[in-house]
Amino acid sequence: MRITKNKILTGVAAIAMTAVLSYSETTRAAEELNFMTWCDHDDPSIIRPFEEANDVKVNVKVYELTGAAISILEQSQPGDWDVIVVDSADVLRMGQGGWLEPLNKSDFPYEDIFDGAETPHLHESDGVLWGVPEKFGFNTMAFDNRAVGSDGDLSLDLLWDPKMQGRVGVYDYYLPVIKTLGLRHGINPNDFNMESLEVVREDLFALKDNTKLVGDIVATQTALAAGEVDVLVGIAEFVAPLQGEKPYLDWGTPVEGGLRWSQSVGIFKDSQKKDLALKFSQYLLSPEGQARVAMASCYNAMPVNSKAALSDDQKASLRWDEIDIYLSNTYDYGSVDAELDEAMLELWTEFLAH
Repeated sequence: MRITKNKILTGVAAIAMTAVLSYSETTRAAEELNFMTWCDHDDPSIIRPFEEANDVKVNVKVYELTGAAISILEQSQPGDWDVIVVDSADVLRMGQGGWLEPLNKSDFPYEDIFDGAETPHLHESDGVLWGVPEKFGFNTMAFDNRAVGSDGDLSLDLLWDPKMQGRVGVYDYYLPVIKTLGLRHGINPNDFNMESLEVVREDLFALKDNTKLVGDIVATQTALAAGEVDVLVGIAEFVAPLQGEKPYLDWGTPVEGGLRWSQSVGIFKDSQKKDLALKFSQYLLSPEGQARVAMASCYNAMPVNSKAALSDDQKASLRWDEIDIYLSNTYDYGSVDAELDEAMLELWTEFLAH
């Protein structure tokens, strides 16, 4: 958790002491909320408005993948955490695993969520709502159009093209990348199974021959912006903030289709501050909160709320007017059972070592 440092106070000793005492009392009086999330919410422009409006301190813990979040939880005491932003594919896993509090749809603006972004199959089980969708985007392809051309001709086949030797960047997340390769063979991501792994195995290892790097969001973005690679797989609109200075950077969905990621908000079952946690979750889903989350400095992506308070330029950068098209030609990458998840991770580990 992030701890705010005491301000360094100067001046007459008595005044300084009074200021320190006043600051300390204010800090103790303000309620705290412990928030586990991805890097996009570790942004003062998102957190501070809620803190100031509610006299609360939001302590943010950034993690990478859901396994890391669960590891943190297992080492924490019940009640240490209040709210989480998590991969939508893992909402049921966390809810049914006893980590999350059931939610009420009526507490959230479901009537304003884009059609196709509600994904109830990822958030509800046996009539119980475990999480609420908050932000989404695309695990498709980003590229330098000077080397690749327009996205109208974009195909997964490009990844294995001899001219792309040493020019491909791969997002280091096995689930969307492996399922994306399945699309090359007509495998619906929601039907992906153990047999599908064998179908994509050869493609995955052959991809390594053209791969310059396998990295996280920042590493792959940086490589594309620096001209070290010409195409990324598993990453799409995350490059949008770079287009102002580098308009030749682009992203799109290959003709074979693509995958769609989403993230969700959940409240921890053991939170001792459920009312405040709900209020914070509602803020993140509000038009103002959604605009801030969408344009977060770590990465931009589509808000689920169709009333997000974004400017026309911001909407254009997210391809707001085309969102129905992108939703229709992509698949959410869904969840997998423990056996398939383990097998996919093993294959990915082999790929990294190949």
